[in-house]
Amino acid sequence: MDAVGLLPHLTSPYKGEEKNRGVSIPHAIGHLTGLKPGQVTRLERLYRRRVPVEKVISPELARSCTELSHEIRRQIGLLINRRGIIESVIIGTDRQLVIPELARSRSGPRLLRGVRFVHTHLNNQPLNKDDLTDLAMLRLDLMAVLGVGNGGEPISISLAHLVPPNPQGKAYEAWAPQSLQAFQCRCDQFVQSLEAEISRATPALRRTDDGPSALLVSVTAERRADQEEHLRECQGLATSQGIQVVGTVMQRLSWINPKYVLGVGKITEVIIHALQSGADLLIFDRDLTPAQIKALSGMIELKVIDRTQLILDIFASRAHSRDGKIQVELAQLKYLLPRLSQSSTAFSRLGGGIGARGPGETKLETDLRRVRDRIHHLERELKDLGRQREQQRPRRLRQGTPMVSIVGYTNAGKSTLLNTLTRSCVSARNQPFETLDTVKRRLRLHSGRHVILTDTVGFIRDLPRDLLEAFRTTLDELHQADVLVHVVDATAPDRDQQMQVVEGLLRELDLQHVTRILVMNKCDQLPPEDVDVLERRFQACPEPALPVLSGAEGSGAEGRSRRALCVSALRKETLDPLRDAIADALESGVPVVEAG
Repeated sequence: MDAVGLLPHLTSPYKGEEKNRGVSIPHAIGHLTGLKPGQVTRLERLYRRRVPVEKVISPELARSCTELSHEIRRQIGLLINRRGIIESVIIGTDRQLVIPELARSRSGPRLLRGVRFVHTHLNNQPLNKDDLTDLAMLRLDLMAVLGVGNGGEPISISLAHLVPPNPQGKAYEAWAPQSLQAFQCRCDQFVQSLEAEISRATPALRRTDDGPSALLVSVTAERRADQEEHLRECQGLATSQGIQVVGTVMQRLSWINPKYVLGVGKITEVIIHALQSGADLLIFDRDLTPAQIKALSGMIELKVIDRTQLILDIFASRAHSRDGKIQVELAQLKYLLPRLSQSSTAFSRLGGGIGARGPGETKLETDLRRVRDRIHHLERELKDLGRQREQQRPRRLRQGTPMVSIVGYTNAGKSTLLNTLTRSCVSARNQPFETLDTVKRRLRLHSGRHVILTDTVGFIRDLPRDLLEAFRTTLDELHQADVLVHVVDATAPDRDQQMQVVEGLLRELDLQHVTRILVMNKCDQLPPEDVDVLERRFQACPEPALPVLSGAEGSGAEGRSRRALCVSALRKETLDPLRDAIADALESGVPVVEAG
């Protein structure tokens, strides 16, 4: 059989009805072309059969299926629910059989679906890979195969079922083929105990809170070490949003599947992992196109979100000022607009002939128009807020108060540094994007001079383009800064990559010539010898990818200018060199010089 998600949907078996003694008889579905009317009638009469709840299939029904299958030389499949009622009779070819899309009527995607699939294999073939794939992807109670003999009699029965999480990593258990007469399985009790065991072995199913659980998926062509680091960052983003991460799936590909992103075999692994871990949603550590999200959601039957949507959700939950809320809403609407356009063609406009009246705007077109109108309205509001800031700038210039802006990768300790320097109480929890709204505080230097110290939104790799454009009004305030303080988490495993991300965004914002000071934060968590190595490294030859701004004269070894200040934002005594570096940078006014 083929995986259900990879093939077109079939017509519902209940599309047409015939009256026979007042009873509705649904149609058989699938490959019916070329069958005689009498054969079709005999297939449809299978719906009248009932299977005892304790049996996988009754011997009489099994013989009827194998005899019909032998006669028409095609596979026959039955979807049977736990009450023994046949929900669908499906006809395939001599080699394959396609299961139609099943309703999502059970108690969510975590448990088994509540139906088993019993079908015939010509020439007494056992379970194959496609059968096991469908078992996993559809979360069936059981997958059973009836082997058809040369005379149409049922020779054997093969059975497979999913298994709970286990150390061996097995996804399913396949039983050896047995004769139908010797086959023993109390179906109702077996399925109930199997589902109970899956529930007990899955911690996510025993949660008492209402928080969602997620399975993280990474598909990339990058090096393994980079992929693992990016996945850890994605896990931090999800955790900060109250999502419980119950597992990760990684795949490295030289060619990304344009429709499903993942390979077909990996999708099966993801479905099994999600079932065993009790995941509610899948989070992809990459940007997905609207078509990819739609295809994956239909195939996996779980809510699918990408990295951009996760970041937008975080921003939406933490924006408090008017500026921040407008900017986040604008980014969300720009993200939503192309996904509305991917809706079903049933929403397309029905055009009339010349002079004829059409049905008017469809719901999709109305939604698109409202989203576009809202985007234009928010863009006008941002422009008005930008003009208000421009009017406030001359006042600051007349007062002669310099501005120092703190920039850096998210969760590098920028807000903590501002709190310690200015004795403020800005929220500085250890999570990404804790600060979204620009914060301004007055800082007094050792010389008695006052400066305005600002904290801005943190940067991150592959910052969503719509989000960057929406926050450009806020980030443009960095052009007013006389000095930029680039804060780096010295303990981060990918410290250099984070620095390059920040430098790249500063260049994109045309801020590469603004004087800036490099501050290595959280050095109290490093051994003293590592701090010495860090200081010597940035006092060595300049690296084109890294900032090259000096700090305070005389604070480095042998009186040389220091390229990085190693501090701890939690310890005030380590910040005196930073105050001196800010004062020296304001007095010199010399812009940074970058190699290359």
